[in-house]
Amino acid sequence: MFDALKNLGNIGEMMKQARQLQDKMKTVQENLARQQISADAGAGMVEATVNGKLELVKIKIDKSKIDVNDTEMLEDLITAAVHAAQVKAAGMVRHEMEKAAGEMGIPPGMLP
Repeated sequence: MFDALKNLGNIGEMMKQARQLQDKMKTVQENLARQQISADAGAGMVEATVNGKLELVKIKIDKSKIDVNDTEMLEDLITAAVHAAQVKAAGMVRHEMEKAAGEMGIPPGMLP
């Protein structure tokens, strides 16, 4: 019983570390939100750019490579480019969060 009480003395240090972790993760998320990742579909016909929050920030369509009358294909290319950019950005986010967690001494896989 007394052994369990000894750990209560460390609660202040644990709270301090938790606050530091929160601050570090917030900083990482803010930095990621400013980063932009692009991906294309249809051999460059459509390029989508998303930020670190996985929000779409830009679409670029190469008019010289598409048939403006084939809207179905254009819709599919836009969807594919956006999805590819979001997947790339999610991978970057996961990598940066794992890196930050490692710097804080958190074992891999402990963050969602």
